[in-house]
Amino acid sequence: MPSRESYEVHKEEKSLVQKAKREANQEDILAVALGMRMGPQKPPATFWQPLKLFAYSQLTSLVRRATLKENDRTPKSEKVHNFKVHTFRGPHWCEHCASFMWGLMAQGVKCADCGLNVHKQCSSLVPNDCKPDLRHIRKIYSCDLTTLVNAYNTARPMVVDMCIREIESRGLKSEGLYRISGFSDSVEEVKMAFDKDGEKTDISGNAYEDINIITGALKLYLRDLPVPVISYNAYPGFIEAAKLTDPEKKLEAFREALALLPPSHNETLKYLMAHLKRVTQNEKYNLMNAENLAIIFGPTLMRAPNLDAITALNDIRYQRQVVEVLIKNEDVLF
Repeated sequence: MPSRESYEVHKEEKSLVQKAKREANQEDILAVALGMRMGPQKPPATFWQPLKLFAYSQLTSLVRRATLKENDRTPKSEKVHNFKVHTFRGPHWCEHCASFMWGLMAQGVKCADCGLNVHKQCSSLVPNDCKPDLRHIRKIYSCDLTTLVNAYNTARPMVVDMCIREIESRGLKSEGLYRISGFSDSVEEVKMAFDKDGEKTDISGNAYEDINIITGALKLYLRDLPVPVISYNAYPGFIEAAKLTDPEKKLEAFREALALLPPSHNETLKYLMAHLKRVTQNEKYNLMNAENLAIIFGPTLMRAPNLDAITALNDIRYQRQVVEVLIKNEDVLF
């Protein structure tokens, strides 16, 4: 007859076996929901597909949020999501509130830059933490400046960096630099090359001997920005600063206006002004001073936000003054 001790051991072993079976069964269920085959049996897709999609949606959201927290350690340009109404195929869950997105068409909105899926009503609650995915960036020119630098994880747009490096390596003494236009077809060719090849684009002297083609490509990039380097919200501050006559008050007003720029815009403007300052230091050869460059870059770097034609026309002279002050005082303003 078995002893009481052996009976207790047998009972404990049986309990452990049953617990192991339950845990294994739970792991199988989760594995099936995530699309992983753990055995020969496969549950019907019609039953498990919604659970699988839900699990995938939740995991994607968790990974996205974990990535955002990790990225918070390094300063990034704040980027508003570019939400567009979207019709989702199959069951989808909001990545903000984790609730189901009901309907057959236009169930919610999707960020065209990072792919975030949320309810339309949740879109206004989502923080400005868009981290653009390169898969969603279709072109370099005409792409929002902050979107581009966030997608490529750079301080400034690659077009600005690459063009300025090329110009400074072989063009600072070129007469009429930035004033003389390059052949328009070649400038367009550079634009298409950047849109297609990005940072692999060849703009060396072997590819484009005329430096005016490179300066033309840079000016075209700056003109094509949907939000100019001197952004619309900072525009009035710069115009008012240019109208001041007292030198100290003017510089202080310029500093306040610069503080209104998004970080990526500020960094791009700083880099560009330092470059234009070096261009003026070669005025003996290129015949380009701060005033001449300001006439060219005034309308390129800033545009009047929704102003009537008369006001916009009157602002042109102040736009020139803004850029001239930025070039001449680059070392103290940035």
